[in-house]
Parts: sequence; structure tokens; C-alpha cells
Amino acid sequence: MLIIDSKDCENIDKALKKYKKKFEKSKVLLQLRERQSFTKPSVKRRGAVLKAIYKQKIASGKIES
Repeated sequence: MLIIDSKDCENIDKALKKYKKKFEKSKVLLQLRERQSFTKPSVKRRGAVLKAIYKQKIASGKIES
């Protein structure tokens, strides 16, 4: 549960903006989407390896982004 401390004189728009930022930082939405479907550990591992290979190719200059 997210709690936003707002002062009495603070605008509701500012409080809403703080809430949205806190919500995004807590990554609740990402976890929710992740739980919607099961992915096998081997598939996760393969994706992580491919991502690392891609990042390394970009860093070495073989691929331009």
C-alpha cells in the first residue's frame, strides 16, 4: 500500500503526481503483468543470455543502436 504524505495547503495535482511517481518506482504494474502468465525458467534464462549478448555487441560497436 502506497502512502503519500501531503500537507493541507498542498495542491491535489502535486499529491497525485507524487503518487504516480511512487507507484511507478514500486514496479507493482510490472509484477502484475509478470504474474499473468507463467514463463519457464529456461525461457527466462535464454532471454537473459540473449539480452546480455546483445548489450555486449552494442558495447563493442558491432551493432549501432
